[in-house]
Amino acid sequence: MYNVNSLKAEEFISDEEIQETLVYADQNCDNMELVDAIMEKARKRKGLNHREASVLLACQNEDKIKEIYELANQIKNDFYGNRIVIFAPLYLSNYCVNGCLYCPYHLKNKHIARKKLTQEEIVKEVTALQDMGHKRLAIEAGEDPENNPIEYILECIQTIYRIKHKNGAIRRVNVNIAATTVENYRLLHDAGIGTYILFQETYHKESYERLHPTGPKHDYAYHTEAMDRAMEGGIDDVGLGVLFGLELYRYEFAGLLMHAEHLEAVHGVGPHTISVPRVKPADDINPDDFDNGISDDIFAKICALIRISVPYTGMIISTRESQQLREKVLPLGVSQISGASRTSVGGYADPEQDNSTSEQFDVSDKRSLDEVINWLMRLGYIPSFCTACYREGRTGDRFMTLCKNMQILNCCHPNALMTLKEYLEDYASEDTKILGMKLIEQELEKIPNPKVRERAAANIHDIEGGERDFRF
Repeated sequence: MYNVNSLKAEEFISDEEIQETLVYADQNCDNMELVDAIMEKARKRKGLNHREASVLLACQNEDKIKEIYELANQIKNDFYGNRIVIFAPLYLSNYCVNGCLYCPYHLKNKHIARKKLTQEEIVKEVTALQDMGHKRLAIEAGEDPENNPIEYILECIQTIYRIKHKNGAIRRVNVNIAATTVENYRLLHDAGIGTYILFQETYHKESYERLHPTGPKHDYAYHTEAMDRAMEGGIDDVGLGVLFGLELYRYEFAGLLMHAEHLEAVHGVGPHTISVPRVKPADDINPDDFDNGISDDIFAKICALIRISVPYTGMIISTRESQQLREKVLPLGVSQISGASRTSVGGYADPEQDNSTSEQFDVSDKRSLDEVINWLMRLGYIPSFCTACYREGRTGDRFMTLCKNMQILNCCHPNALMTLKEYLEDYASEDTKILGMKLIEQELEKIPNPKVRERAAANIHDIEGGERDFRF
């Protein structure tokens, strides 16, 4: 039986409930009276449940799809403004004991170049990332109790936070590692991580078990219940995601929203972020082997509906997607993107080295960070390197309260401008710096509180004089 408050995976992600939801959506996708009522509810900025959102996903009316896109853009601006948070992944190790059929790290892949970074190599990788201008990382590692134990992950986090090169510093380390125990989540919390991220891959249990034939990840319940253990371990910022292309997208969409509803119901805090990766080519992996791939148009619709269904969440799109696709979905609710990413182990310190056989997936957007920053500003967005909420203790319910009340704009906007100014002073090309300074001047005037505006302007002046790390 479906029970949003249950701690059992098959009860809060109920296959029967999802199947009934898909039937309900098919029966009502042309019911314009119901569609309009759902849209009216969405305009209140309080979100939609999985059934309501599934009706909109099934609706093919072009006028209604246009309304969905326009509302998604409005809601994103209401909650997050025109800021886009910038981050980069850092792959620590591709040793893995799992047999995941969609990932080149799987145990049976004998020709992938296996590698695990030493602490000295991490220093080189992080220094290279700092020299680009990055302040926020998401660390990644395969599941391997021998090569990648929790002690190794914790040591890597300590090393990353310790590295200071010129004006560079990593101020937030998000963690994307395999499902683990409450005790290990407590250790990660105590290490000062930002968000704990874990992709479900697929919410369809039968498909999940088939796609994960061997290894600890085969356990559907243990994996699906990981976020509850993370919350119990004190981590109140968690990030969800499915890998679109593995299972029917409408099933995954409903399951993803049900997971968000479960976290909100049980813990009072929904997902801090939701990611929307799609299956991409990689060593030993051919996306054509999976017959549930989705078009760019469906992908865009999913992004828009996540935004209006879970208006408070941060939405992430990575360099898996091309510049063109990322530009298509930025107005539909995306609030975080990666830039200049390397998905190989050791790919930042020595970018000329051929690391193609150790990549987790092929990167589609291969531009430099400066090119990405320049592009965002020309589109009217503020690239943000801000990590203030995490460092000021505005996490979990404290962040969500501010966000749901649309008050987070009062500190996020000036923080974004100040961190952008740091980037412009320390790392930007001349063209990007000129473009960025014009943007900062324009955006300072949009800060409604005159005292905040005056203080932000003073801080930006001081950054030009050499000071760093101001935050509201």
